[in-house]
Amino acid sequence: MTLMRLAGLAGILVLSACATTTPEGQTEELSEEVRALAAPGQNLAQVRIESDGCYWYRYEGRVETTFLPLMTRDNRMICVRTPTT
Repeated sequence: MTLMRLAGLAGILVLSACATTTPEGQTEELSEEVRALAAPGQNLAQVRIESDGCYWYRYEGRVETTFLPLMTRDNRMICVRTPTT
């Protein structure tokens, strides 16, 4: 399982050079590698890449709908490039 996660991370890093921010109002199609990394309970049908280089998913709560960071099972953000601080 660890080898599979490492392979997925390597694939994401390879794509990092060509990743751009998702245009407003649009979402991205996730690769199988990113899907394998994502923790359960997140909406993988509506995901976008924000300006920080990370994937964010659409969360529909009882009060509001917003985008939240797409996280791995070990509570790390899934990014195509290193976030800037």
